Amino acid sequence: MIKVSILYPGKAGSRFDVDYYLRVHMPMAARLLGSAVKAVSVEIGVSGAMPGQPAPFAAIVGFTCESPEAFTAAFLPVAGQLQGDIPNYTDIEPVIQVSEIREI
Repeated sequence: MIKVSILYPGKAGSRFDVDYYLRVHMPMAARLLGSAVKAVSVEIGVSGAMPGQPAPFAAIVGFTCESPEAFTAAFLPVAGQLQGDIPNYTDIEPVIQVSEIREI
């Protein structure tokens, strides 16, 4: 199993509309990516390591899939729709990482 993580770095003066992201973008992403995605998690940044410190990331989303190929096959046909929606909720350029999930 792999996880595709999309991280939105927290930057002073940046915009991230959590309500739109959770209410509109993520349901659309789940619908468009379909059965290739086995699980979805969304984390909204609250703070850094110390109280009162800004969160390093505005949000982090994780899509769990069987393989990178499964995610790519689902994502490429709908990439334009998903990426085209980004300006509706943020001006932050996302960072993407594909990781292998290991059980401990």
